Amino acid sequence: MFRRSRTAAVLAASALLMPLAACSGGDDAADGGKVTINYWLWDDKQQPAYQACADEFTKANPNITIKFTQTQWAQYWQNLTTQLASGGAPDVWTDHASYYPQFVSSNQILDIQPFVDKDKVDLSQYQAGLADLFVKDGKRYGLPKDWDTMAVVYNTKLVTDTAGLDKLTWNPNDGGTFEQAIAKATVDANGKNGLDPAFDKAHVKVYGFLPEWADGAQGQNGWGDLAVSNGFTYLDKNPWGTHYNYDDPKLAQTIAWFKHLIDAGYAPKFDKQSNLGRDAVMDAGQAAYTIVGSWTISTYLGADAKQKYAFAPLPTGPAGRKTAINGLSDAIYAGTKHPDQAWAWVKFLGSSACQDIVGDKAVVFPAIKSAADKALAAHKTAGRDVHVFTDEAAAPGGTFFLPISDHGNEVSQIVQDSLQAVVLGQAAPADALKKANDQVNALFK
Repeated sequence: MFRRSRTAAVLAASALLMPLAACSGGDDAADGGKVTINYWLWDDKQQPAYQACADEFTKANPNITIKFTQTQWAQYWQNLTTQLASGGAPDVWTDHASYYPQFVSSNQILDIQPFVDKDKVDLSQYQAGLADLFVKDGKRYGLPKDWDTMAVVYNTKLVTDTAGLDKLTWNPNDGGTFEQAIAKATVDANGKNGLDPAFDKAHVKVYGFLPEWADGAQGQNGWGDLAVSNGFTYLDKNPWGTHYNYDDPKLAQTIAWFKHLIDAGYAPKFDKQSNLGRDAVMDAGQAAYTIVGSWTISTYLGADAKQKYAFAPLPTGPAGRKTAINGLSDAIYAGTKHPDQAWAWVKFLGSSACQDIVGDKAVVFPAIKSAADKALAAHKTAGRDVHVFTDEAAAPGGTFFLPISDHGNEVSQIVQDSLQAVVLGQAAPADALKKANDQVNALFK
């Protein structure tokens, strides 16, 4: 793969942005003035890569300055919601497929389809399906900037027998070879593992598996992937479906299996784990396996990792191996005073000129396929084996998109509450999910 130089990136940026000089609208730049585009993102690990993009962008557009604001995930969305309500939102922000429907319904996000048409942006350059995620009723609300898939991460000190980890199987009845691996990695205070009849589930030293129970209505970090591999589908259509299927027995079977891991002592009780993040528990050496996204590569394989980790593919379920594939975009505030300059920045973020830079820095897999190849090559050069993520993304029929619909916040809270009731032993999976499904679908009536 040809590696683009910094000079080539600047030339590409200039070519991409030449039409901007003819665009004035009502912007200050029409009179030759300086414009600052306020840009928000939540990932501190990604900020240096996008700052490098901004540096190249500003070289080609010296009248436009990109001002970054980075805050952590939860605070990010809280701040953004507050600023949107007050009319003081940033010009551009990093957007997520599960959040942007609320911005669309509130008319807070700009339709960029006219810009895309005018500048003839090639949508075929992106990973399959990503360009359609941010479209509703013919209006487009972002260009793809990256993608992620899911994999099993394991502590190589705690998991010494790796034979068969690349071919794990799973089913909700006996858990397949995935449950066998989890049980084997679970160790009690006396050194007995979960396969030993003498295993003491009341005194566990190392849990075999660490589930994610703060995953809202999607289950991207575990239960959703396995549920889809069991034949579950979230919506009547995706995106923009209007009927959810959380009462599907295939989902209830999956959640029951996760609850079984807790009951067997292979996973911690929810109230015990809930005060700590999964990364902290894994780094403490108290759990052997969990399911994570490709955005965590630097967390688990980076120089600052507290343990030595490796990745394995998700297990293959009754309906095959299935991983959620998700992608971010960049949104333009509908009330921005600088729509042309904001579009120029968003177009650059969605171009190979920026995504090649991001790929070379290997912080995420960029949405443009050739730039994702650069990221994989950069990981390989650094000695990081992450091919499972790209293999899964390339597998025919192996990926699914997370649900996108109206009422996303309400749906997430309803389903989150029902799942927590299950794992706390307060309700049976089928009963809790049937109740949640009725409440969710009532939102669309």
